[in-house]
Amino acid sequence: MEEMITKINGWLWSPVLIYGILVVGLIFTFSTKFMQVRFFKDMFVQLTKGEKSSSGVSSFEALSMALAGRIGVGNIAGTATAIAYGGPGSIFWMWVLGFIGTATSYVESTLAQIYKDEKNGIYRGGPAYYLYKFTQKKWIGTIFAIVAVIAMAALMPSVQSNSIAGAMNNAFHLPAWITGVFLVVLIGIIIFGGVRRIAAVASIVVPFMAGAYILMAILIIILNFDKIPNVFGLIFSSAFGQDKMFGGILGAAIAWGVKRGIYANEAGQGTGPHHAAAAEVSHPVKQGFVQAFSIYFDTFLVCTATAFIILFTGAYNVQDESTGKYLVQNIPGVQPGEAYTQAAIEQAFPLAGFGSGFIAIALLFFAFTTIMAYYYIAETNLAFMLDGPKLKVSIRIMQVVFLILLYFGSVKTATTAWALGDTGLGLMVYVNVISLLFLLKPALVALKDYEAQKKQGIDPVFDPRKLGIKNADYWEKRIDEEK
Repeated sequence: MEEMITKINGWLWSPVLIYGILVVGLIFTFSTKFMQVRFFKDMFVQLTKGEKSSSGVSSFEALSMALAGRIGVGNIAGTATAIAYGGPGSIFWMWVLGFIGTATSYVESTLAQIYKDEKNGIYRGGPAYYLYKFTQKKWIGTIFAIVAVIAMAALMPSVQSNSIAGAMNNAFHLPAWITGVFLVVLIGIIIFGGVRRIAAVASIVVPFMAGAYILMAILIIILNFDKIPNVFGLIFSSAFGQDKMFGGILGAAIAWGVKRGIYANEAGQGTGPHHAAAAEVSHPVKQGFVQAFSIYFDTFLVCTATAFIILFTGAYNVQDESTGKYLVQNIPGVQPGEAYTQAAIEQAFPLAGFGSGFIAIALLFFAFTTIMAYYYIAETNLAFMLDGPKLKVSIRIMQVVFLILLYFGSVKTATTAWALGDTGLGLMVYVNVISLLFLLKPALVALKDYEAQKKQGIDPVFDPRKLGIKNADYWEKRIDEEK
């Protein structure tokens, strides 16, 4: 089975997808005239705007839900794995993807707001919805919905639960099955409570866990202040093949930087738009900005924190995948992933078990909230395909299957878990990124409208009819009711 999954991933994550993601991000960056720079202030302002309603959550809650999905295993284990196989230069390419990914996130999240629906008193939206509304062909949206349910409910949660179980075992010698049962019980209580409970939990947990983790990175940098020039020099020289030691793996640096970068920040994956659609705002662009900001937070703070924790302490190995030889082996016997970060903190703070324990707890929070976000996305796509009694029954069935596979992920090997996760990620990226190229225009029209209203000194309000945007049913109904 693992051999078959590896072959599928080899096809999915070919250079076509790796470089295609970068090209698409550049297209969106230039099309929006570098919105990630021009509207940086607006991103901050919109974080606290937008009040929650009976149907939607606030902008901050939507951001927290998105960060709950983005800040996960990819930020700790994924960043470490990128260094393990792509060298320090992979971090530069994660930064590049993060910068251009903000434009991609803006486009997909704004589209999610434009074409969102209100179903059973809850805002629903995402790639399946904007594909259907834009083309008026439900089967096109259904393609993404099916892929999303498979990826979010079956393939990708295994990475999160497996990493939690591995970290808990390393730190506290806790058997994987005990961690699996704990996750099933706690996640079950939350997901049966619905989207508002997910939003409430995420808005509390995400800021706390991210802040503590970033503080740890800052402390390690302060303790190793003299290494700052060397670390940055190593990252940049390795990123362009100029470093003698890592010059031969330039392609791997780019590939792993992009692959693990998109796993961490999810720009283009199609997950963020689901949370964006849940927000209560007066103009779609406002939530597009909020979600774009989440990429900055995820990549330049959390992922960079992991990279610095590892690189400043030197707790990493780098292996050339093509030859199997180690280019660097500073921590012999330590497997790529969260164990690198645990070893790094142990070196910085040589207290018995402190590093392993800290990362195990951080990973528990990171991955736990990601699992919640995955479930919400799976449920949203199920709601796109079904309605009424069929939807209620299907949700219950999916909840049971989700929890069973969550447990299964915690007890199987890390290799299998990551392979399944990469498959789910690749499938979603392919469908979503290709579709975004054809749906770009409404996001650009909305951005131009937002900018025009801001210049007039008024709080932007969205009216799709005035802009010639068709099939934005929710907004048309909202305008009619207000009149």
